[in-house]
Amino acid sequence: MSVSQTFLLPDIVERDRPVNVASVPQRSPFRYPGGKTWLVPLFRRWMFSLPREPKVLVEPFAGGGIISLTAAFEHLADFTVMVELDEKVAAVWKTILSGDAEWLVKKIIAFDLTPESAKKELAKKPKFGRELAFQTIIRNRIAHGGILADGAGILKNGENGKGILSRWYPQTIAKRITEIDLIRNRLGFVFGDAFEILLDHYNDPNAVYFIDPPYTAGGKSAGSRLYEHSEIDHERLFSFCERLRGDFLMTYDNAEEVRALAERHGFETKPVAMKNTHHAEMNELLIGRNLDWVEDGGIFREEKLTKELPDRPVRKISYKKHR
Repeated sequence: MSVSQTFLLPDIVERDRPVNVASVPQRSPFRYPGGKTWLVPLFRRWMFSLPREPKVLVEPFAGGGIISLTAAFEHLADFTVMVELDEKVAAVWKTILSGDAEWLVKKIIAFDLTPESAKKELAKKPKFGRELAFQTIIRNRIAHGGILADGAGILKNGENGKGILSRWYPQTIAKRITEIDLIRNRLGFVFGDAFEILLDHYNDPNAVYFIDPPYTAGGKSAGSRLYEHSEIDHERLFSFCERLRGDFLMTYDNAEEVRALAERHGFETKPVAMKNTHHAEMNELLIGRNLDWVEDGGIFREEKLTKELPDRPVRKISYKKHR
């Protein structure tokens, strides 16, 4: 039995049967800083508020990809286009979605993670491709907060003194990658610039857009600390959104400069309460043309607080691939 037959294909949620919004499956192989797992219930609500199922969902700043994965797994759009400029992150998505998922799964399961083996692996200089993807998964899982930007520290004590093994669940990571591989016919990936992809799709009436750029507007430094590519022309991005024929949902830091920028471009804003990985309550900002679908109430939690389960024995079962 091949690796791709080891895991169950997740249940597919049809558009006329909405999922329980309290349930947020962990689908991404990444621990991603600024990840949007907490936003998934609201994302579903937005997608179901649209007059018809979109033909295409475009996510121009994909990162850990939880929104794109949710759309693909739950059939919220016919097809999803993920875009990422970070070479390391892009290598992972490219490897998974271009037919090398099984190779990556085998590498992850076979890897004996120790401080010495991690140091040896991270010392390599792989070119763009599956070797870089494997190295990126290792780096992401042993770095503080999953941060991939240069200078990110490596876990020492970790949880309960486990050190770099604190977030290393090879079977869990492999399961997620395998499940993504099973639906890769619903996912496309582009290693490139967000603005170029928006320009390619802006005139498509059947496309919608989830836009979650690095939070650097108004002098915010979080984006520059967390991401390799954090420089972005926010004014230009808002101007692009004005030109999009399809609907869009943007998320930003709830800053005065961002609210003023949205107002200048005629967009609505809505603060949403959420708790970050340090349990601090804060607001993020939703931006769109019409946010009437947003309901008040509820505090959403950042990805880290949805705890990953340790590895469990894998049941070997066959699957029927959904079309």
